[in-house]
Amino acid sequence: MASPALPEISKPKIVDGPGGYVLEDVPHLTDYIPDLPTYPNPLQDNPAYSVVKQYFVHVDDSVPQKVVVHKDDPKGIHFRRAGARQKVYFHSDDVHACIVTCGGLCPGLNTVVREIVCGLHHMYGVKKVLGIDGGYKGFYAKNTVYLNPKVVNDIHKRGGTILGTSRGGHDTSKIVDSIQDRGINQVYIIGGDGTQRGAALIFEEIRRRGLKVSVAGIPKTIDNDIPVIDKSFGFDTAVEEAQRAINAAHVESESFENCIGLVKLMGRYSGFIAMYATLASRDVDCCLIPESPFYLEGPGGLFEYIEKRLKEDEHMVIVIAEGAGQELLSQSIQSTTDASGNKLLQDVGLWISQSIKILLI
Repeated sequence: MASPALPEISKPKIVDGPGGYVLEDVPHLTDYIPDLPTYPNPLQDNPAYSVVKQYFVHVDDSVPQKVVVHKDDPKGIHFRRAGARQKVYFHSDDVHACIVTCGGLCPGLNTVVREIVCGLHHMYGVKKVLGIDGGYKGFYAKNTVYLNPKVVNDIHKRGGTILGTSRGGHDTSKIVDSIQDRGINQVYIIGGDGTQRGAALIFEEIRRRGLKVSVAGIPKTIDNDIPVIDKSFGFDTAVEEAQRAINAAHVESESFENCIGLVKLMGRYSGFIAMYATLASRDVDCCLIPESPFYLEGPGGLFEYIEKRLKEDEHMVIVIAEGAGQELLSQSIQSTTDASGNKLLQDVGLWISQSIKILLI
């Protein structure tokens, strides 16, 4: 169970500028620790990365939320640009970092863990990196493992996560107690929506205690539904695997008269996997995604289109994202959430297959 006295998440930092410029900033140590000393970025003295100093991100660099705007539009919302800064707030010898993976599995988790460890070690000279075993619960209920480039050398070739994972187990006070007791001052949290909400709560408790601890959230979603980021890790693998399922459905549907191959893919609120897999396979007759509402009966409905395709080709393939058509399912079923606080969706694949069977009988 979560702690009854959780800190509230502060409102986003908003910085206004001329011409309608609005920066939705991220919280920072300097917000609550005044006169925090800075150090030169070790990258500028590292022979292997000396070229990086030519490309340090300026403190005022930002990325626009909307790329396409009209000439008379205000500058709009911007986000702080990520990347190496010329000054850092931790001396390499003083850094004691930890990494935790939470929530469901996603292709590339071990690769992310490996790159954090190797980046800290080789680029910044950080030698103390701890792996938290078993998600958030691992902060206070499980063992830890020390990580270095040798330990993580070939983990990117393995599936899952070498650190283990779990849903829930977010006792904010206990987690921060563990961070404080272990002397950890950099926390790297890899996870999805619920995990990142937890990361925000951890930071708020850290800020309340006045600790010099940085919390970095690394978004984990194969759905590719993160604004401004071109592609989230795991997305390419998901599309690749989805094509295998689509190909199998197509082969089977061609083998029987009036057969429909139905493939349900991940995509809670966005249909990137379904759409990209459809475009790549070229065997899909109908792709249903959350961004485009559809209806079943009447002119232009899904049933009419199915009947048309079966008359023409005697088979078809439908791809549907798990979040598509949720508004059409029975509203009498009370929605529930998982241990991470995410809404549990109803099985749209089962529902639509049963609806099609009734149509064809």
